[in-house]
Amino acid sequence: MELSVVIPVLNEVASIAGLLEEIAGQLDGQLDYEIVVVDDGSTDSTPAVLQDARGRLARLRVLRHRERCGQSAALVSGVVAARSEWIATLDGDGQNDPADIMKLYRAMEQSAAPVTLVAGYRRQRRDSALKRISSRVANAVRSAMLDDDSPDTGCGLKLFPRSVFLALPQFRNMHRFLPALIKCAGGAMIVVEVNHRPRSQGQSKYGVMNRLWVGIVDLFGVWWLRRRTMRPVVSEIE
Repeated sequence: MELSVVIPVLNEVASIAGLLEEIAGQLDGQLDYEIVVVDDGSTDSTPAVLQDARGRLARLRVLRHRERCGQSAALVSGVVAARSEWIATLDGDGQNDPADIMKLYRAMEQSAAPVTLVAGYRRQRRDSALKRISSRVANAVRSAMLDDDSPDTGCGLKLFPRSVFLALPQFRNMHRFLPALIKCAGGAMIVVEVNHRPRSQGQSKYGVMNRLWVGIVDLFGVWWLRRRTMRPVVSEIE
């Protein structure tokens, strides 16, 4: 299998069925893939919609957390269960464009040097002004503190090797710091501009407070980890 698409979801009953159909339409005939959806304890009809989708999409697998554990935990559960070494992730709200999955995959294939993270960059955000401003501030603060070389670390569209991800420290909100964590581990990243669509259905799970302030402790934790990580260059004497 060439690619596992991992999608964490929470209460996305209005968007997830259409998103899954879009992904299948983009990937069928392109490569051997699977879709792994991790339902993070949804309290709406998302589980029923996913069960119905399993009857139509042979490549779909569905995991469920008994209770809400957070997006990072759902992402980890999906990557652990994935059958491919290469993992693509995107959000379940439909704002990430499934057409960009192959764009990231081709960028990895065509890279002259080995790549451990292909990160999406939403240059044209389709969010409210308040959400765009809060994300811009959060990205600026993270970039200044972590030097992560990422203009849009919060973009859900990413591509990385399963083994690299599972070797990273795992903690709540780790998904917000993947570029910094992979760079800290000595990995190489390339950034690819991707499409961003307006949210047409459902409600966002994030606001100014949990985007900007809740991750402050994690930000300082990753900053500390980056400063304390050792990466010696070793050569054997013959």
